[in-house]
Amino acid sequence: MPPDGPLPLVAVPGMLCDATLWSDVGFPDGHPVHHVTLAEPSVGELADSVMAATAGPFVLVGLSLGAIVGFEVVRRAPERVAGLCLVSTNAKAPRPEQYAAWRALDELAGDGRLDAVIERTLPGMFVRDPAPDRLTERYRRMARSVGARAARAQLTAQATRQDAFTALRTVRCPTTVVCGTRDILCPPGFHRAIADAVPGARLHEVPDAGHLLPWERPDVLTSALAGLVPAAHRRLARAG
Repeated sequence: MPPDGPLPLVAVPGMLCDATLWSDVGFPDGHPVHHVTLAEPSVGELADSVMAATAGPFVLVGLSLGAIVGFEVVRRAPERVAGLCLVSTNAKAPRPEQYAAWRALDELAGDGRLDAVIERTLPGMFVRDPAPDRLTERYRRMARSVGARAARAQLTAQATRQDAFTALRTVRCPTTVVCGTRDILCPPGFHRAIADAVPGARLHEVPDAGHLLPWERPDVLTSALAGLVPAAHRRLARAG
């Protein structure tokens, strides 16, 4: 384990996403990557799943809900988090209209209409509407593989979110924040606020990219992790 061994990465996907979200991203060679499934009905339980994925310190790579779960990990066990890569996310508490939207989606999923949930969420995923067929079909396949049961758990978990800025201000590990300039779900202003809250955080705004950056611009995340992971390892080594 670090500082003598390779530093593990824990990859946490967003809602209706699984490990295939990261298929195009080049994780740094030699570092084990642990993928977390989002199947618990609260952010706290999801944070426990992340911390159980590996022993000791790790770099957390999270998109959207996955990054929100990362905020809770930081709140609960900051000593475990050696580095943070926060992608396409929001550190604010939910708004009333979000609660209403999640309830509507949960009702659809509960009625056996997962495909309707997928179609409602699809327009927010990519920079163009309609998005290229290769991306829309890929998203549909991934969301169907997640399934209605996990989707409902994720929607329930969304409603347990809370404002994360107090926790973010305590972060002392290397942190990279990445967003698309045309993300309609989590616009750049959300990410500027996160980067401002975390001391020393690096912000990457990706032109003409939307919410699912790992598919639209995997090269950006590959590059970001190539810098972040060694920085996290060096900090652990200095700490002893």
